[in-house]
Amino acid sequence: MRVEDIELGEGMTVNELVRELYKSGGFTAKDLALAVEIFEEMVKDRECTVFLSFPACIVATGTRGVIKELVKRRLVDVIVTTCGTLDHDLARIWRDYYHGSFMLDDVELYKRGIHRIGNVLTPKESYGIVLEEKLQPIFEDIYREKRRLSTRELVWEVGKRIEKEENAESSIVYWCYKNRIPMFVPGITDGAFGSQLWLFYQTHRDFVVDVLKDEDELSEIVFNAKKTGALIIGGGISKHHTIWWNQFKDGLDYVIYLTTAVEWDGSLSGARVREAISWGKVNEKAKSVNVYGDATVLLPIIVASVLERIRCNR
Repeated sequence: MRVEDIELGEGMTVNELVRELYKSGGFTAKDLALAVEIFEEMVKDRECTVFLSFPACIVATGTRGVIKELVKRRLVDVIVTTCGTLDHDLARIWRDYYHGSFMLDDVELYKRGIHRIGNVLTPKESYGIVLEEKLQPIFEDIYREKRRLSTRELVWEVGKRIEKEENAESSIVYWCYKNRIPMFVPGITDGAFGSQLWLFYQTHRDFVVDVLKDEDELSEIVFNAKKTGALIIGGGISKHHTIWWNQFKDGLDYVIYLTTAVEWDGSLSGARVREAISWGKVNEKAKSVNVYGDATVLLPIIVASVLERIRCNR
């Protein structure tokens, strides 16, 4: 296949641009176009259970809306993520986050009570303070009905209780509850949501989050799936938990890695698909691609292109 120049046209759609990127042949452009093709195929494959794995940081940005749309439209079947996703997703129902800069004075920000997440600013009242105010009554209400829950059950119970909030429909948690899409949070204590759970536990010692129950549910999902696919953003516990469980069904059949990490530092974030094949976490015949770049740019393009393709095929 010969390399072709990208031709930009007035009124070009996202999907048309992605097709031009594929023809261009180089470098990340073609990988991005391949990711669109693989994601389209996995969401259209009726035998495929689609996993979505991502870290919390992107939920502090407008990319939260892209993930929400995937859940709202039922384009994914299972989510594995980190505790911070609950923090940012829920906090942003009630309070705003703000534009900032990577170069701001962090000492000055601390004195002013403002947290920095890259170039996003989160005032204390928009994070820990509002989460304590809102979550403690929610936990109390859940406690009256259930005292032992998996993280998946806990997420749905919280989603149920935010349904009447003015901005509920902007929430990933809400749409997971509404559409019965399981969200698993294996590191449930590692964030503000987890700290609030611990605080509640001080006076409710019989309130238990059962992470082994999550493993039972994940095992059932994986063992019952004919095929599995995964869109994996970044690394860490959410990436590993996704690929770990899929080794028990001969590996993922489709997989897309979006990352900015390098392979040679030994991190899971930088580990390429081929390494997962050595563990049996990805099938040797899987359709796969590694795409290097910022997910806040890449993910909206991938999802927008696939949504255009789905609409065109209806």
